[in-house]
Amino acid sequence: MPLSVSVAVLVAIALLGLWAMWHGWRARARRTAVLVPSVPDVPATPRAPRTDDVEAVYVSSTRAGDWLDRVVAHDLGIRSPARVRVHADGVHVARTGARDVWVPAGALRAVGTTSGQAGKFVGRDELVVLTWVPDPGAGTAIDTALQVRHDDARAALLAAVRALLAAPTDTDTTPPAAQEEQA
Repeated sequence: MPLSVSVAVLVAIALLGLWAMWHGWRARARRTAVLVPSVPDVPATPRAPRTDDVEAVYVSSTRAGDWLDRVVAHDLGIRSPARVRVHADGVHVARTGARDVWVPAGALRAVGTTSGQAGKFVGRDELVVLTWVPDPGAGTAIDTALQVRHDDARAALLAAVRALLAAPTDTDTTPPAAQEEQA
């Protein structure tokens, strides 16, 4: 077989593979949009910050309890650099190259650490995981994983989110949060 034909076949196979990955990603986005029909917008003026910006990498969001079932609707499946700040009314994950994520205090269910989630496995409990319900109407809880760059910042972030979970909120319309540590 001539070299040009071999190259053409390899290029065609590569393009077919890329098309299949793109098609699979879009199909997952459609499926997860049913589970998570909407996500809260970042408020124009969040209440008082409880932490400084924490450097992190937004790893992914998955269905709560299933660390491999990635949610890709609403840009939640895009890994990106981020700055995380805890406010009195929620957690703001400002992402580079993807839509920001706002986790309202009333939507939080738990916070903990884990060693891996779809897209990242670190071998020790290095990922901070926020368990929350983005759309109370749908009721599907998701786990959002963040890899914090500095250990001391991880401890401060965990403490601030735990304090947010423990504090009563005046805008909470959902049942009380289960304040369990993730294993």
